[in-house]
Amino acid sequence: MVGELILVILIVIGVIGRSPIIATAACLLLVIKLVHLERYLPTIERRGLELGLLFLTLSVLVPFAAERIQFKDFTAVLTSWPGILALAGGAIATFINSKGLDLLKMDPQIVVGLVLGSIAGIILLRGIPVGPLMAAGITAILYKLFKLFGGSP
Repeated sequence: MVGELILVILIVIGVIGRSPIIATAACLLLVIKLVHLERYLPTIERRGLELGLLFLTLSVLVPFAAERIQFKDFTAVLTSWPGILALAGGAIATFINSKGLDLLKMDPQIVVGLVLGSIAGIILLRGIPVGPLMAAGITAILYKLFKLFGGSP
């Protein structure tokens, strides 16, 4: 019963915080619980992140498949400052995301703080939610900095 209540709260938070992905994910999990398909929850937990990353990668690669990105675009990336900075930004972001993935695997309950922090960022800072992986990556970096400078969580 507590699980269902938390999912409903996450749905409400997702709707209020303008995060349809959180609201939709909580809705799907609530439906799975209500129709007694809990036996699939471990599989979703184990493979869900991989499946989500697969679809994210597919969506990023569509411009290549649709031929909206030409070979000349590659040379522009490698020969201009904005292109080089975008290349560096992409590499750094994926590194940070990998640290977030490690943190989520080590401490899955941290998602509660990530969700609440994302909603606070949306409401108070007029931010745009990009997903828990980047938020977890930034959290992992902050955690290491905290430990480095004498914190002991």
